[in-house]
Amino acid sequence: MSGFKIGDLHINLPIVQGGMGVAISLSGLASAVANEGGIGVISAAGIGMLETDYIKNYREANKRALRKEIQKARNLTSGVLGVNIMLAASDHEELIKTAINENIDIIIMGAGLPLKIPTMLEKAGLTNHHTKLVVKVSSAKAAKLIFQYWANKYHRIPDAVVVEGPLAGGHLGFKPEELTGEVVSLKRLIEETVHEIGIFESQFDREIPVIAAGGIYTGKDMFEIMQAGAKAVKLGTRFVTTFECDASPAFKDCYLKCRKEDITIINSPVGLPGRAIQNEFIRQIRNGETKPFKCVWNCLSPCNYKEAPYCIAQVLFNAARGKMDEGFAFAGANAYRATKIQHVSEIINELVMEYNLERMKNKVCETNKLLPELLYIQAAS
Repeated sequence: MSGFKIGDLHINLPIVQGGMGVAISLSGLASAVANEGGIGVISAAGIGMLETDYIKNYREANKRALRKEIQKARNLTSGVLGVNIMLAASDHEELIKTAINENIDIIIMGAGLPLKIPTMLEKAGLTNHHTKLVVKVSSAKAAKLIFQYWANKYHRIPDAVVVEGPLAGGHLGFKPEELTGEVVSLKRLIEETVHEIGIFESQFDREIPVIAAGGIYTGKDMFEIMQAGAKAVKLGTRFVTTFECDASPAFKDCYLKCRKEDITIINSPVGLPGRAIQNEFIRQIRNGETKPFKCVWNCLSPCNYKEAPYCIAQVLFNAARGKMDEGFAFAGANAYRATKIQHVSEIINELVMEYNLERMKNKVCETNKLLPELLYIQAAS
């Protein structure tokens, strides 16, 4: 299994760890993945809830907590580190500037269109930085829109693009009806995006890696989607059931105990569907119960907090801390496949072994297809 490049940044393994919030992927998980040669990613979503003064000083708490987690991770690894930032976060610009000032290697931007980010960085005097800017989309159309806008307005393009399909966990960039029955395949999304991005690669004379995400669980899955044109894969769910994951044991345990039929689609207060593991909390909400709360600052701009039945940030933080009766776990469609807690290194080794095995099988099949033709040519000569 070979690595890949994002601009001048070389990553030894084509594996990106998903940035899962709130407080699921922090410095512990990110540094462990980075140490194995992949990209370790810290989630900035609700990160300030780790600080004792979050309620009173939420914006400062978010920036402070993000700085702390980046610095902690840097002390644990010399590998490649990234931060996942939701553009739906009310303070996403401040978080992006904080991450760049901490010399993070990569920023992955999702949950919105980052059309004005270059303008914001220019105004902040942050145009000369080494941080790679990666956009996360759910369609080739969205990727084309972002790349075209940046190319026309800023004469530059993002450094890479993550395409997240409908089998991912957490908030999803699809309509609810697009998440049941025959969903669009990740392979199709990757092929379409590779085609669109190829136009900009030619225009700017540089390679722009397309990274596949959503429903990838094994090395076989990796091989197949990379055959479709992806340069790397992003996995979140697979890394939850690791010793290094920053979530509580109770959170990980709900992955180990869940069945396929327990993984469900919910309507999130932020106006997007999400994939989560069914539990008593979700059943109560579906039965019309509400969890009264006081919103201190509308942390997610799309959230209609005045009508929301619960605070999505608070219940996700509760779950991360093991209070599963006061929250729930987001999870990808393959979460039910987890059977034990492993070290990150074990999972990486399994992925590499499975990938290489599939690659060898593919080579044998190709050889067998060519063998009759080779024998014919040899006989004719």
